[in-house]
Amino acid sequence: MAMSHYWIGLTGGIGSGKTQVSNAFADLGITVVDTDLIAREVVAPGTPGLAAIADHFGPEVLHPDGSLDRAKLRQRVFADEQARQWLNQLTHPLIREAMLAQCRAATSPYVIVVVPLLAEGDMQPLFQRILVVDVPESVQITRTSVRDGNDIEQVKRILARQASRKQRLAIADDVIDNSGTKEALKAQLLPLHQFYLDQAEKANVAGIRTTPQ
Repeated sequence: MAMSHYWIGLTGGIGSGKTQVSNAFADLGITVVDTDLIAREVVAPGTPGLAAIADHFGPEVLHPDGSLDRAKLRQRVFADEQARQWLNQLTHPLIREAMLAQCRAATSPYVIVVVPLLAEGDMQPLFQRILVVDVPESVQITRTSVRDGNDIEQVKRILARQASRKQRLAIADDVIDNSGTKEALKAQLLPLHQFYLDQAEKANVAGIRTTPQ
């Protein structure tokens, strides 16, 4: 099967259910490229990314087995804007390169690319459509506090550092309301899947991408 030329960026705020939606697309046979997973891979033990982090922040951000202590690194960069920018400048190009490689290798009719901070970054031009998983902020807070065991004020601080609901919806070509039941989600997803198949067929028959590589 030929490679896919149709890439869809999937995004949404914390607690919106991006994984639930991307898993539903995967169940339909669509390749899912998850930049959160890639972000872990590029700083796994033995990678240049992890070596650079350890050199910059010191061995205290590593577990005894040499793997990255994400909680300690998060504490360092959360309170230090320069540290956060340094980390982003290191990891974002690595994530982007790996993401592009996985997209180009995909053979499903189209590709779903999960980018949690798509509204905040510069990846939007890579995609032919952007799909936003949307829920009210109150739902985000409840789901995240239950899922992660964080208190509500901590979740609100996390939300404050992300793009707003309005900003995400402003970049959306398509929106899925994921505040209801699984049946309600499926009822929205299946027509979108068919639409993406139709659009992808046109792009894949042409054999060219209309967005930057």
